[in-house]
Amino acid sequence: MNKILPLKFIRKLTKQKFNLHCSFSQWLIVLSITLTSFTSTSRPNEITIYIRDDVYEDYQHFISGKDVLSIIDFSGKSIRRDVVDMIIAQQALRLGGFDYSFRYASGKVNFRNTKLLQNGDLLLSFDSYWHEDAKELAESIFISDALIRKGEYIAGIYTNPNNQKVLDVKTLADLKELSAVSTSKWKTDWKTLSDLPLKELTDESEWLSMARLVHLQWVDFLLMPFHSSEDKSYTMGKIILIPVKGIGIELYDSRHFVISKQHPNGNEAIKAINIGLKKLRAQGAIVKAYTQAGFFVDKNKIKIINKH
Repeated sequence: MNKILPLKFIRKLTKQKFNLHCSFSQWLIVLSITLTSFTSTSRPNEITIYIRDDVYEDYQHFISGKDVLSIIDFSGKSIRRDVVDMIIAQQALRLGGFDYSFRYASGKVNFRNTKLLQNGDLLLSFDSYWHEDAKELAESIFISDALIRKGEYIAGIYTNPNNQKVLDVKTLADLKELSAVSTSKWKTDWKTLSDLPLKELTDESEWLSMARLVHLQWVDFLLMPFHSSEDKSYTMGKIILIPVKGIGIELYDSRHFVISKQHPNGNEAIKAINIGLKKLRAQGAIVKAYTQAGFFVDKNKIKIINKH
C-alpha cells in the first residue's frame, strides 16, 4: 500500500559535479527531466504524503512489512504517538471507504506541511494537529473528529539522564529554577509551558534542535509523549532523553487530523476518516492503540502537577 518517495534525491542532484561551463538554463532542463521521470512513476490511485524523517524511519521499523490496515497490536520498539497517528489515519480512511494507496516523501517537513495543506498540494497530515492550531487554518482545511480527546494527552518532562535537578522535580514549585524549550507555533504546548513557573522558555521551531538543546543540557527539559520503551526513555542516535519518574504534565487540548479543502480528494477524505474514526472509537481501538504504545498512561500511577 505504501511506497517511498525520498526528497533527498534533489539534494543529491544539486551536489553532482556539473561542468563548470553548463549554463543555469541547461541545469534547469536537467532538473526538469529528472523530476518528470521520477514523478511519472506515480499511479493515479496513489497520493503523496510528506512525513518527517525520524517519524518515517520509526514507522517503517515498526510495521516491518506488515499490512498496516491489519495492525491491532501497537506494542513494541519504535512505536510512538506519531506512528500510531499514521496507522490510525490509514485504517480510518479505509474503513470509511477511501480506497487510495499512499507513497511517502520523507524530509524536514515540520511546518512546511501547513502551507502544502493550505495550497492543496498535500491531502492531509498524518501527524495530528492540536485543535487550537487547526482552528487557525479552518478556511483552508477540514478538521476531523477528535483523535485524542481533551484530558487524554499527558506528557513527560524529558531531560538528559545526567540532569539531576530536573529528575528531582516533584511539584510545580520545583520548576522555578528550570528552563524548557518548545515552539510558539504549537499553541497548546506553548501555552502549557508558559503557564508553568519556569525560569526561562526558549522558542525553537525544529523539534530535533529542541532535543539536541536538552541533550547538551543547554536547556533543562522539553515535554514529550511518554515513549514505548520499558523505562519510557527516548533514544535517537546519540541523543538519549528520560522522563521524570511518576510526574506528568497535562496538555489540555484535543488532537485531530486536518485535511485540505483545496485538494481534489479532500471532501471524500474528510467524510471517510470521520466514518472510520467513529468505528475505531466504538471498538475501543484508538484508546487501546495509544495505551499499548505507552502514550496513554495510568493516571492513578502518575502525578499530574498542572491538573486542570
